Amino acid sequence: MQNGENPYLQNTPQIQEYARLCAENSTIDPALYEKYDVKRGLREKNGTGVMAGLTEIGEVHGYTLVDHEKIPSPGKLFYRGVNVKHFVEGYWAEKRFGYEECVYLLLFGQLPTRQQLRDFTELLSFYRCLPKNFVRDVILKAPATEVMNTLMRGVLALYPYDDKADDTSRDNMMRQCIQLIARFPLLAVYGYEAYNYYHNRQSLFIHAPNPELSMAEDLLSIMRPDQSYTPLEARLLDMCLVLHAEHGGGNNSTFTAHVVSSTGTDTYSVMAAALGSLKGPKHGGANIKVDNMFADIKAHVKDWGSDAEIIDYLRKIANKEAFDRSGLIYGIGHAVYTISDPRCRLLKKAVRDLAQEKGRLEEFGLYEKVEMLAPGVLQERLGHNKELCANVDFYSGFLYNLLGIPHELFTPLFAISRISGWSAHRMEESYSNKIIRPAFKNVHSHVEYCPIGERGV
Repeated sequence: MQNGENPYLQNTPQIQEYARLCAENSTIDPALYEKYDVKRGLREKNGTGVMAGLTEIGEVHGYTLVDHEKIPSPGKLFYRGVNVKHFVEGYWAEKRFGYEECVYLLLFGQLPTRQQLRDFTELLSFYRCLPKNFVRDVILKAPATEVMNTLMRGVLALYPYDDKADDTSRDNMMRQCIQLIARFPLLAVYGYEAYNYYHNRQSLFIHAPNPELSMAEDLLSIMRPDQSYTPLEARLLDMCLVLHAEHGGGNNSTFTAHVVSSTGTDTYSVMAAALGSLKGPKHGGANIKVDNMFADIKAHVKDWGSDAEIIDYLRKIANKEAFDRSGLIYGIGHAVYTISDPRCRLLKKAVRDLAQEKGRLEEFGLYEKVEMLAPGVLQERLGHNKELCANVDFYSGFLYNLLGIPHELFTPLFAISRISGWSAHRMEESYSNKIIRPAFKNVHSHVEYCPIGERGV
């Protein structure tokens, strides 16, 4: 062991042997899932999710089922029955910000009047603050290299500041949810600033929130050293917040919020658990992978206008010969959407305008070409004609890149948006009053207990 290494963080030969033993006795034979008709990953053979609950909050359409066969259809997303495409087009045409209105719709199940939206926005602004000395005593102490973990810790650290933390009455849970929605941007951005200061040795900026700004505007203001931003930048970030706010009850982090809420625990524990789920690279970190993949493509494809050269390199990625050698073309394909992801379509149109403003239309053109060519490469590689489309992560990573947002904040931005959906589902689950407890079948044979003296040396 080298000098200075922490002995408590070493994977010693003893730990390695324990890990081997655990793996040896914890790996389920995949054939047993078929034998006992267990839906692995809670998914049916045709890729659809196992029906595990009812919700009135989010609805995702990407196909229709005919005799258990998936028939692809253009993607649609609904918030409380309202088509998100129409919702975005509505406020965008009026040159308004939409996230606060989106939160109102998700939480309360109806579109607000102008006065209702004004009152709710003022309440969110009022709650856009942290307890006294919280930044110094919690966020700036022992900053993590992973902002999602800092965000989780910050949520749990708010628990002792709440005199009614364990009160699960309807009114108190609503107050807690609205407060956390308002506070998430500060927890995430300040957490990043602490990381950037202590680990990257960069200047520390802790800007106070401005209650006169929208959530998107304030995010950019506290995120940037000079607190400046263009109207288009703010409106695009706002659109991203709207499009990531909710995606049905079955996505992993929202289902986690349902499961944990069903136990009757406090709101802070629920949101910390949902954050832990979202952090996983199979869920919330995909836009980082897209951004990294495009950096790799830009470095290896000389002519961004050449379909042949792009296809050649995409084939290398799909054949596990390039980029991270996973065989995945990130941002292409989705568990539900087949022909199109409505979020991607909305975002793409707006991102083009920002790329033009930033003088990066050539890069946008590369994204368009990969979006067009990648499905065919994957179909060729996998040997099927399954419909594949670009998902929301395909352009959101490019948007964050255009906005100069560091990778460390990509997934936290997802969380800043999605907590509105988690909050709506937490409230919905609290009215169910039944703990979620699915069954697992044990497939280990029974063995006789062996006295310790008879187990060998």
